Amino acid sequence: MGTYLDDIVSWHRARASNDRRPWRERAETVRYEGPSMLDALSSSTGFVKVIAEVKRRSPSKGWIDENLDPGKLAHEYEEGGACAISVLTDEPHFSGAVTDLLEVRAAVNLPILRKDFTVSANDVLDVAEMGASTVLLIAAALEGDEMARFLRLAHHCGLDALVEVHDHDEAQRAVDLGARLIGVNQRDLRTFEVNSRHAASVISSLPSSVVTVAESGMISTDDVKVAASAGFDAVLVGETFVRSSHRRETVRAFASIVKDPRG
Repeated sequence: MGTYLDDIVSWHRARASNDRRPWRERAETVRYEGPSMLDALSSSTGFVKVIAEVKRRSPSKGWIDENLDPGKLAHEYEEGGACAISVLTDEPHFSGAVTDLLEVRAAVNLPILRKDFTVSANDVLDVAEMGASTVLLIAAALEGDEMARFLRLAHHCGLDALVEVHDHDEAQRAVDLGARLIGVNQRDLRTFEVNSRHAASVISSLPSSVVTVAESGMISTDDVKVAASAGFDAVLVGETFVRSSHRRETVRAFASIVKDPRG
């Protein structure tokens, strides 16, 4: 039986197979110039950093906010103390759009993660071309040497790469390839259900030199405290913020959690 991820990645690989743009030629000229996600998450404030997400819907829960205004939402996030913005651009499964990212780029001067399913070199180059600072590389979605190749290309273009892992083996693989920014996703890839304590169990596989992000399952400040006490540098939060009727205050509360040092 296929998982949510299997179905989504299959769609994106079919899309990429029809993309005839010459990526090697594009790589000669495409460069990102702007604020760095790695720098923003590495700054020493003593508090957990917040990456706030622009998210319209999810495959498992349906619509979160069908009519959200990406630029307005990003501005609220910035005012609440978010240090970076994540924007879902996958259209068929999350109802996102590249235009959402462009609106966010115009509204704030924070580093932006393009939250999508990267399966080709052109996908990496598109991130830089649209003005996002960070490409998402999902370990479970990549085959063979794709992660290594996409990491090299991202760094060549001036991008940061958030490598998303789900277990100790994937975490070690990312570390071995030289990933500097690693997120631990607490969502089960088979069911899309979330275990809010999973990230804390995986971080032991990551050296202190890596900037770490806990992803999914951040419903309350208590969940952020669990991530902070495990030593995570940042949390990525979407649905909780989008659904909040007091977004600035909710972001501010999450960003006020003190992070424990990691050895």
